[in-house]
Amino acid sequence: MITCSKERMEDLIVTFSKFGDAGHGGITRYSLSPEAHQARDEFVKRMKAIGATIETDDLANVYATIPGSDSNAKRIVMASHVDSVKNGGNYDGVLGVLVGMEAMQTIVENKIPHTHPITTMIWTNEEGSLYPPAMMSSGVVANDYLPEAIAKKFKLENMLASKSVLDKTKTFGEALDASPYKGDKSNRLNPDKYKAMFELHIEQGPILEDAGNEIGVVTCVLGMFNYRIRFYGQADHAGTTPMHKRQDALFAAAKALVFLHEEIDKLGRPELVYTTGEIVCHPCVHTVIPDMIDFSIDVRHEDPAVRQQVLDIIKSLDGKTIEKCKCEVELAWQRDTVYFNKELVGFVKESADELGISNQYINSGAGHDAQFASYMMPTTMIFVPSKDGHSHCEPEFTTVEQCTAGASVLMHAILKTDKK
Repeated sequence: MITCSKERMEDLIVTFSKFGDAGHGGITRYSLSPEAHQARDEFVKRMKAIGATIETDDLANVYATIPGSDSNAKRIVMASHVDSVKNGGNYDGVLGVLVGMEAMQTIVENKIPHTHPITTMIWTNEEGSLYPPAMMSSGVVANDYLPEAIAKKFKLENMLASKSVLDKTKTFGEALDASPYKGDKSNRLNPDKYKAMFELHIEQGPILEDAGNEIGVVTCVLGMFNYRIRFYGQADHAGTTPMHKRQDALFAAAKALVFLHEEIDKLGRPELVYTTGEIVCHPCVHTVIPDMIDFSIDVRHEDPAVRQQVLDIIKSLDGKTIEKCKCEVELAWQRDTVYFNKELVGFVKESADELGISNQYINSGAGHDAQFASYMMPTTMIFVPSKDGHSHCEPEFTTVEQCTAGASVLMHAILKTDKK
């Protein structure tokens, strides 16, 4: 079977790692920044060199397309992003674009017959690092197809008004208007023009590496919810208030966190993950007893019944008083498990098996543009290993052999989709 080029794959990785090089092994490449435009320029240059047609839409998403034998057939798209978090790695997001480029070049170079036009796409602002929220463009493009509770968080007018986290003034809309890649709304990804979408990504976790497998056949993006838990106490002087008279909201919150961990762990679900990643303390002065603590709890699992068990534990805190502090529990947001198209999942599995590449079924605990796209067209994902499970950091690494294996599996899954 024809496979992709390791040498070209390595050249792509090395070249794109220069755009936003942070000087110590990783990149900072915010969406619509000069560095992100350099990456797009390189993408366009290389795609034009293999005969691809370039289009852009009103959100500066970029599409490079090689023709198929039927110009009226729907396109098959491989899509990811080239923006990064601050001091991120050289693989998260951008690898999905690079393997698409390599798959298309292999198809062109080997004159592999295909009916459908094939596209590699760059999504704008997946990370939301500079202009929140994450997955901004896919949330807008797929908005008409998303569940209402999600769709309302990605209304175009609100996204255009999103302000830079750095200067607090420049908006995403202003950055978009200044971008040479802003194009026409009619070029947006849509189910009338596109047959299916694939997204390859590093796993961002240790499961593949621990199992010794090279390909993750992704079946779904896990359902999740995020709640805010608040404790209200009384602010008083840290040096003069006796311990037995205190209403210390931080002490109460600490006890609640211990309770949550102990009770959730009793469920005996090793595949369940939950995190408190944000804590707000008021007044946050070292000489004052905290009178308000607000902390998050993020819970992810495929099965809604398991999520409900966790939710019951969390909600048991609502209205309780701990250490003389009243507790309040409030939903921040939630999403159901998003299952990928079974036929496309099957094509990925078949391709990996036929190529003799070790693989396993896996789910995604992280969100991706593919989850929003899946509401409007058949979609799936492919994972390749992340060394030591690292991601969103400079030590992030996937070997060129693993990247090339991913590109080959992606290419053959695309060709199977084309034949179907």
